[in-house]
Amino acid sequence: MAYKRSALMEERLAGARERILQAARRLVAAGGYRNAPVTAVAAEAGVSTGLIYRHFPSKAELFVEVLTAAVTHEVGILEEIAARPLPAAERLKLAVASFVRRALAGPGLAYAFIAEPVDPEVDAERIRCRRLFGDVFRRIVAEGVASGELPPQDLDVAAACIVGAYTEALVGPTAPSREAIANDEMLIDSICAFCLRAVGAGTGKGRG
Repeated sequence: MAYKRSALMEERLAGARERILQAARRLVAAGGYRNAPVTAVAAEAGVSTGLIYRHFPSKAELFVEVLTAAVTHEVGILEEIAARPLPAAERLKLAVASFVRRALAGPGLAYAFIAEPVDPEVDAERIRCRRLFGDVFRRIVAEGVASGELPPQDLDVAAACIVGAYTEALVGPTAPSREAIANDEMLIDSICAFCLRAVGAGTGKGRG
């Protein structure tokens, strides 16, 4: 007869798995991917390293799941903004500002999720996640073009450039230092203004 786990055992395993994910996220937020070796995650979660490998065959797979969960949350926020009954330019500004503001509040996590050198599997997931962000911005711009609020443009390029603009301005090698900006809100406003200009918002070039 095949062994069948009890409901209590399943609940305990699920709880341990969640603790491992939360511990990994905390360590990454505090010091990046390199700050979260499996031994440190185990200590933070109060489990053995063996239990971590029972749930996640490798550190890369653990961090792919941490990244995926975080991005799913972020995409949900952006999609809620994108669905609001507002002009496209206003939704675009709100979406970019929302992402940038949260990234500035957690710079360690933002760097790890955007630019820190990582294993190839994690980097592949980061690329997929950027495309998910891009899909939301593409939809906003497409609706703006369809309504005549924004000028006709290549939607795929526009979406990719928006994601590239705010990620580079946040944590890329050419990003301004925090000391060079008077405050976070000025940086947020500057990034939003650039993204809006890039898609032609307020240029008067749309139809009608």
